[in-house]
Amino acid sequence: MMMLTLGLLVVIAVVLVWAVLIYNRLVQLRNRVANAFGQIDVQLKRRHDLVPNLIEVARAYLAHESATLEAVIRARGPAQAAAATARAQPANAASIGALAVAEGALGSSLGRLMAVAESYPDLKADATMRSLSEELTSTENRLGFARQAYNDQVLDFNNEATQFPDLIVARLLGFAPAAMLEATQSEVERAAPQVRF
Repeated sequence: MMMLTLGLLVVIAVVLVWAVLIYNRLVQLRNRVANAFGQIDVQLKRRHDLVPNLIEVARAYLAHESATLEAVIRARGPAQAAAATARAQPANAASIGALAVAEGALGSSLGRLMAVAESYPDLKADATMRSLSEELTSTENRLGFARQAYNDQVLDFNNEATQFPDLIVARLLGFAPAAMLEATQSEVERAAPQVRF
C-alpha cells in the first residue's frame, strides 16, 4: 500500500513538473510573439509619424489632388487605432487581422499618393519630399523584416501550442493560437501583372 501511494505521488509529481515546463515554454514563446510585435509597432509608429509631414509637403503641389491627400489622412486614423489595439493584444487573431486591414488601406492610399507625386516634377524635385519618400521606403523595408520576424515567432508559438502533448496544457491554460500578420491584398492585386506588346 505504501509503495502504491509513493508510486502515485511520483507520477503526480512528474506530471506537474511536465505541465510547469510546458507552461513556462508557452509563456516564453508568447512573450517572443509580443516582443516581435513590438518591433512592428516601432516601425508602424514611424510610418504613421511620417504621413502628416508627407501630406504637408505634397499639399502645396497637389492642391487639385485633394481626394488623394484626404484618403491618406482618413486611412491613418484607423491604422493608428488598430495598431494601439494590436499593441495591447499582440497574439489576438482579431486585433492582428484588423491591423492588417487598416495598414493595407493606409499602404494603398500612400501608394496612390506616391504614384500621383511621380507625375509632378516640382514635387519630385523637392528635397523634403525626396527625403520623406526615402524615409518611408526605409520604414517599409524595416516593417517587412519586422513582419517576417513576427510571423516566425507566431509559427514557433503555434507549433508548440498545437502539438500533442503540449496541446493539452495549452488548451487547459488558455493559450490560443496566435494570428500571422498577412498581406490583405485582393486576388486581383496579388495576380502578376500582364504585359502585352
